[in-house]
Amino acid sequence: MKNKLLSGGLVYSTESGRMCPGCRQPVAQCTCGQKAIPPGDGTVRVSRETKGRGGKAVTLVKGVVLDAAGLTALGKQLKAACGTGGTVKDGVIEIQGDHIEKVMVTLKAQGHSVKRSGG
Repeated sequence: MKNKLLSGGLVYSTESGRMCPGCRQPVAQCTCGQKAIPPGDGTVRVSRETKGRGGKAVTLVKGVVLDAAGLTALGKQLKAACGTGGTVKDGVIEIQGDHIEKVMVTLKAQGHSVKRSGG
């Protein structure tokens, strides 16, 4: 029988979502202070997508190496710069509308390495 600590433990729960690997609590209620930062190559990729959205364009920002609170704050700044709504889901910032140029200028001004992805 494998030891629970050696096998990695619980990663996701249908009741509470992602789990912290350190304290085994839901990420929102983490007590150990470990913050899961998604891996990345340091390049932020900005693209436009319409699939599954009834033909409406959405600007996607992927590859930002920040924790959940940092992503939410950056998403808020980008939404304000574009004057539109949006959300942060699974480490991806979604901005409503086709705002690739505005988003790229804003991210470059903050010191990020930015590339346009897709068409």
